[in-house]
Amino acid sequence: MRIRTDDEVYRVDAVWLGPPKATFPWRARYVAWGVGTVVFLLVLAVERRMNIGFGFFSTAWALVITVALTRLICAKIGHERPLGAVMQMWMRELTAPREKSQATGGAASAARVRVRRRRPVPKNQRPRRGQPRQGQAQRQTRRQPQARRQQGRQAQQQRSSRSQQVGSRRTRSKEVRGVRSPSRR
Repeated sequence: MRIRTDDEVYRVDAVWLGPPKATFPWRARYVAWGVGTVVFLLVLAVERRMNIGFGFFSTAWALVITVALTRLICAKIGHERPLGAVMQMWMRELTAPREKSQATGGAASAARVRVRRRRPVPKNQRPRRGQPRQGQAQRQTRRQPQARRQQGRQAQQQRSSRSQQVGSRRTRSKEVRGVRSPSRR
């Protein structure tokens, strides 16, 4: 048993062959004539924007380009995909959100990371403002011998006196030890 489809109905396009008693030697659908007219006007406008004058050869080339573009466009449309659906699909493709191809940010740098000598203390064990930690002063005195503390103070005084002699603020390097920057290879 054969099932007949309705494809034959849609194969017959609404074709305009030309005026009566003077038919054109080619077949063109009504849609193709409309698309061709719009494309021809657009091609002429682009030629004028490119400072190509209106003459025989420029118009002939515009006609050739129009025929090529119209055939390309009309090959994509049909009874299953009308011109309006193709145009709508094309606009949605153009305006669809795209995945970013460029990475945001730059090279990682630890220049703005604050480093503290002490480890962070959990919130529930932190002393209240204005109160010293329990045994903090006693632990520091036990850890460092007195001679070492004096050497540290003397070194700090020497550094501060040197920076005062130079008269400029000491600049810190933004380089991170163990991390290569792209400029240094």
